[in-house]
Amino acid sequence: MNNILKIENLKKIYHTPSQETLAVEDFSFELKPGEFVAIVGPSGCGKSTILSILCGLEKKSSGNIIMDNNIKLGYMLQNDSLFEWRNILNNCLIGLEINKTLNDDNKKYVLDLLKKYGLYDFKDSYPNNLSGGMRQRVALIRTLATKPDILLLDEPFSALDYQTRLSVSDDVYQILKNENKSAIIVTHDLAEAISMADRIIVLTKRPSTIKNIYEIKLTDKSTPIKNRRTKEFSYYYDKIWKDIDFYA
Repeated sequence: MNNILKIENLKKIYHTPSQETLAVEDFSFELKPGEFVAIVGPSGCGKSTILSILCGLEKKSSGNIIMDNNIKLGYMLQNDSLFEWRNILNNCLIGLEINKTLNDDNKKYVLDLLKKYGLYDFKDSYPNNLSGGMRQRVALIRTLATKPDILLLDEPFSALDYQTRLSVSDDVYQILKNENKSAIIVTHDLAEAISMADRIIVLTKRPSTIKNIYEIKLTDKSTPIKNRRTKEFSYYYDKIWKDIDFYA
């Protein structure tokens, strides 16, 4: 299977007038079409920096990022960042407006997504009328509206309470699988990573390098909530927990 994304020896150095800080060093991996990869590691190790480099918000110091020119990326942030003065439909259309690609076909695609994922009846509502979980689903549909091939998810459920987080992780997982999207998620939640990802990349403390990569093989793999009850779940949790250098 061909890779949709290849990263070779990625390095990021932050410069100030008095010093330089090596944040990420020698980060290399390949993403397959339709694959869901999670990145975990201690706080401040550079997980979100990697996503920021991939989507062009930050410049890499060195290394190669290889993908076809027609591959599009979508970035979903920690907060839903919906515009309170725009209704749900118009929030979902904003990326198309910015890209100047809003037309009847693309609008129909967004309306179909809203219907498919239970939000069509709220298309004329405003964000403050929606629950936190519904807002995150709107944010995901806004990201999908531009038809990205790879989604970058930066702690997308961290602002939600625990029960909502579980429910929304199920929703997001199902949507991404239904739409056959590749995804990279950064998370501090190991249970979330194990229950959602096909592979998990464990990073060291800063300067961040890859400590281990786990291929997650769960019996009767299903939705994230059900995956937490598989017999292999606790095995992966214990292994990865021991790998993370929380206090170094």
